Amino acid sequence: MKVTVHMNWHPQLADPTGSRNMKPRSTGKTMVIDKGLGLHTFEDLLHTSGEYIDIIKLGFGTSPLYPKPILERKIQLARENDICILPGGTFLESAICHDVTDAFFGMIAELGFTGLEVSDGTIEMDRNLRNQLIMRGVKQGFRVFTEYGKKTKGSSIHSKELVDTVHIDTEYGAELVIIEGRESGKGVGIYDEQGDFEDGRILDLLKNIPNPSAIMWEAPLKDQQVHLIRLLGRDANLGNIAAGDLLSLESLRRGLRSDTFSFANDVSHASFDGI
Repeated sequence: MKVTVHMNWHPQLADPTGSRNMKPRSTGKTMVIDKGLGLHTFEDLLHTSGEYIDIIKLGFGTSPLYPKPILERKIQLARENDICILPGGTFLESAICHDVTDAFFGMIAELGFTGLEVSDGTIEMDRNLRNQLIMRGVKQGFRVFTEYGKKTKGSSIHSKELVDTVHIDTEYGAELVIIEGRESGKGVGIYDEQGDFEDGRILDLLKNIPNPSAIMWEAPLKDQQVHLIRLLGRDANLGNIAAGDLLSLESLRRGLRSDTFSFANDVSHASFDGI
């Protein structure tokens, strides 16, 4: 069932920034990670927040663990609400290791998934195979997302390698390159053990990427979401967002939380009608 959001609030109350785009969005995309939501919870999520979700990833290798009717219903609901839904990249990595890639592609097509994540966070993958998987996904009609970075604790981002990866992946048809942050957001990728990162390093990196909007940052922690929005703007693409944090993130994007209030509200010039 298609969920339609009816905005009866004054525009400056619903979105003080006046710039939040409705779907389909080219920037400011939000990817939710589903680590095993029940069907009723999933339906409730779409009823309350479907308009703010661009992508849903069924995390890790959870896809084959669902009863088939529930998995099919989740996929159907996502499609009805214009949300791209895909299995986690680790699941494809497992298929590669067990030499059942054809069966993987056949099954996700049969089930109706609309997206595909190509990653090598757990395995080693040569550039040629990565290219082939991206092209195969595009050819079969999937929206293809790739991921850069290892899941091993202490792994980090290598600037030149990332720049090259973004350039090549998008050239072969990837829609977004996702920067690994895991569901913990600590000790991996751009994040240190406390979940913090250096602004200068991110900004220097983006200077060498022709299309920064082709990057999605995994940011599972609220402080990371705030920091990235302040640094990169409300239209930063953010991923690995927990279902329960979705409205919180959308509030941050619109300046409806104190952390990003200054983006949309200049209280020094506020006037209070009727007082």
